[in-house]
Amino acid sequence: MPVSRRQLDEFADHHLWKIPFDTSPRHLAGPGDPRHVTHGLIAAGWTRTATDPLSPKIVLHSPDHRHSLRFDPYSSAWWWLEAEPTDTTPGWYAQFGELVPTEVLGSLTDVLHAPPPDLDPDPWQTLSAAGWQLDELGVSRSPDGMCRVTPYPLHRQESATWYIVAHEHGYGDPDGPRIWSAWFDSRTPIHLVNTFVTALVDTTPLQREMYDRGAHHSSVQERSALSPQQVVDAHTARLDALRAQTRAAKRRQPTTAKAPAPPTRTSAPLRR
Repeated sequence: MPVSRRQLDEFADHHLWKIPFDTSPRHLAGPGDPRHVTHGLIAAGWTRTATDPLSPKIVLHSPDHRHSLRFDPYSSAWWWLEAEPTDTTPGWYAQFGELVPTEVLGSLTDVLHAPPPDLDPDPWQTLSAAGWQLDELGVSRSPDGMCRVTPYPLHRQESATWYIVAHEHGYGDPDGPRIWSAWFDSRTPIHLVNTFVTALVDTTPLQREMYDRGAHHSSVQERSALSPQQVVDAHTARLDALRAQTRAAKRRQPTTAKAPAPPTRTSAPLRR
């Protein structure tokens, strides 16, 4: 079921009366509107699992039932993304905290069904090109020192667990209290990790309301050249593009392909 006209109107009503401010850096911009993620997935053919209509919890499943996304504001990780294993690829999962910018998360969910690149990208090159510094421990830090990317084991890319943290400045230590975190398990395809990192280090500002509740006080806000209507139109255009990509992908699939039944196993417990 596509995003309905009523849902689009509700998104527009929410944003048309707000004056957008360009907010940067992205790791301090705050979460933004979660519909940036959920509307994008619905436009790509995902479906919502029936839950208590009065509960804020949302569970979405991909058309092939391999991927699922759970949004649960009562959990320590607000977003939980999981891929079931196949005959040729392992399963994996990732989780994202409350204040992770939804535009950055959306960049990842938008490409879940796209063919992987011929060559695996290198997140270190992506970080280095954006001016993030790699220290002697194998930790990459943002220019303002308030976000770090760490693989475990250190100095390793393949089969590494990736941990990304935005944090306050420390006193005598680079890391102060955590603002948000994202975590990819060691089986997550590296091109998906790189997609998230690429969107995170992008210097293009995100649009937020002035003094947005989720934006950090150290973020920089300037009146955007975009009008509220342009912000809404950009959201609608993105959904149209995702629908078109999904239709094109379906036309390329063999007509005999059959989607597996939805998974019944219980997800692994959240990492605290």
